[in-house]
Amino acid sequence: MHLKKLLPSALAAAVLAASGCGGSDAGSAGEPPPPAPAETAAPAAGNEAAAGAEPSLPDNPAAEAPPPPVLRENAPPLVGIDGWLQSDVSSLEELRGSVVVVEFWTFGCYNCRNRIPHTQELYTEYRGQGLEVVGIHSPEFDYERAPEAVEEAAERLGVDWPVALDTERRTFRAWQGRPAYWPRTYVLDRQGRVRFDHIGEGAYEELEAAVGLLLAESP
Repeated sequence: MHLKKLLPSALAAAVLAASGCGGSDAGSAGEPPPPAPAETAAPAAGNEAAAGAEPSLPDNPAAEAPPPPVLRENAPPLVGIDGWLQSDVSSLEELRGSVVVVEFWTFGCYNCRNRIPHTQELYTEYRGQGLEVVGIHSPEFDYERAPEAVEEAAERLGVDWPVALDTERRTFRAWQGRPAYWPRTYVLDRQGRVRFDHIGEGAYEELEAAVGLLLAESP
């Protein structure tokens, strides 16, 4: 993966784009509906190369890109968490000093599963530089509630980062309000401030750029 220059308009697109599985009130029990078709975020305006012109890339794109805006001074707390998988961590406060990707997901969600390989790439590339990933598993349907089912799905899908079990969706709603979406991806800086927010699939380059810029910031 390579860090790419990110224009302010791309950050705005990352915050506003929406292609998730559904709202927090959808499908609380029973059989899931057919999966929604995947969508990707539209390219940011102004990124196209001029016709016939060779693109000119700066030597250090991260140095010239603007820092991601502060969207919330304090990330909401994790509430009603039933336990953690694959980690001894029990709160986001324990990860202060790291850049943290917080991803809301549920293993039955088509769009959530599509995001996982991209999160895997990001985690592999940057975990040695101070990146942490926390998956908040907030089940949509009854069959997604059992911890052993989440554990099996995480292993099968290659989710090897800490997973917090938000069985009653209390953290899901505390962070998002209503409507709330699967998947939704946030990035917290080293001070625990929200600096990136994207609903659904896509915005992978914008996410990587935000992570790279936040890792480069002084602690």
